[in-house]
Amino acid sequence: MRPSRSSMQAKVLRIRGFSLIELMIVVAIVGILARVAYPSYLSYVRKAHRADAMATLAQQQTILERCYAQTFDYSKACAALPIFPLVSSQGFYSIALSNQAASTYTLTATATGTQAADTTCATMSVDQASQKLAKDSSGNAQSVCWNP
Repeated sequence: MRPSRSSMQAKVLRIRGFSLIELMIVVAIVGILARVAYPSYLSYVRKAHRADAMATLAQQQTILERCYAQTFDYSKACAALPIFPLVSSQGFYSIALSNQAASTYTLTATATGTQAADTTCATMSVDQASQKLAKDSSGNAQSVCWNP
């Protein structure tokens, strides 16, 4: 005896679809993966944005050294020297010049905007001797910030 046409259609419909429980399991798995992956992604993005501070500090350091080569003094006026504070090239850091004297200076990049969430490397600085220092949001020195 052959099965009726309506019972065959009913079997086909049951085979094609997903149950609500199956869909909820998939949604839960995707949610768990997103909850784990998103903070890692944000951490990676913050680390990548540190290159903005490094590049801008290197550029401003080069300008200061060029001015020093012309005047033999970091504190004298120089046409190439920009007005501080300034914003980094991609806008993630504010760059300030401090400790400016005849033979010393310190350039400091402070995270701003969305990059301010980078509490590990809140500030990065470099001086006339190319000594690099980074501090977290609590003011503790960090050694990982200058590593690309």
